[in-house]
Amino acid sequence: MTTEELVVQIHKKKSFLCIGLDVDLDKIPNHLLGEEDPIFAFNKAIIDATHHLAVAYKPNTAFYEAYGLKGWKSLEKTIHYLTKNYPELFTIADAKRGDIGNTSTMYAKAFFEDLGFDSVTTAPYMGKDSIEPFLKFENKHTILLALTSNQGAFDFQTKMVDGKELYKSVIETSTQWANAQNLMYVVGATKAKYLAEIRKIVPTSFLLVPGVGAQGGSLSEVCKYGLSSNIGLLINSSRGIIYAGKDEEFAQASATAAKELQSQMEGILNAL
Repeated sequence: MTTEELVVQIHKKKSFLCIGLDVDLDKIPNHLLGEEDPIFAFNKAIIDATHHLAVAYKPNTAFYEAYGLKGWKSLEKTIHYLTKNYPELFTIADAKRGDIGNTSTMYAKAFFEDLGFDSVTTAPYMGKDSIEPFLKFENKHTILLALTSNQGAFDFQTKMVDGKELYKSVIETSTQWANAQNLMYVVGATKAKYLAEIRKIVPTSFLLVPGVGAQGGSLSEVCKYGLSSNIGLLINSSRGIIYAGKDEEFAQASATAAKELQSQMEGILNAL
């Protein structure tokens, strides 16, 4: 999917909502545990109930890898269901990969070619040659961890290095890499005021923003500092949506939670 196609969907749906599919079998409704594939059954119900309210879905691969081969199969079924039934949706493999060039190439093939995701999250610590293999894929996007929402982000990301915060150096350096137009960036909602500084470096790049909802991030604050001329935001909510209900009506509860966020987004877009 191209960035332009994503922007079209945002305006069409009046939404820049991304729903995180972080499935924990200890948290899904009990009646699904008897299904042949409880994880996929849960995801399918969530997707069918919320697809008209979201523009993107983001499975965190750790929640699938934890269940071994069965979990990976559930991930495969989920992405194939999304791309077959809702091809207008932007898909994100939240895998946080990043390794030496040959290994990164194989990671990129796994997520872009085999599974068919539109994008994958990556860690920049190893530098250019660990990220550029992902950037070679046409109409695929690499989402670089820039400034994350966890408390540990302050251990390194905001430290001053040669008179500049490290996260700024990471973003600035990344803009010089080959095919940098395929980059997006992860910026946590709990770091909303940093977005103004980030927008000075990447004024129109899309930012994937987790942390609204369960982690306490403010949608209005994120939009105040982060909206760009092409919207440029994907706001992720995981637990606040997918675990909104615990009984057999869980998918409807998720749709209600998603609608609440989408309605706020619609109001923000209409005010532009």
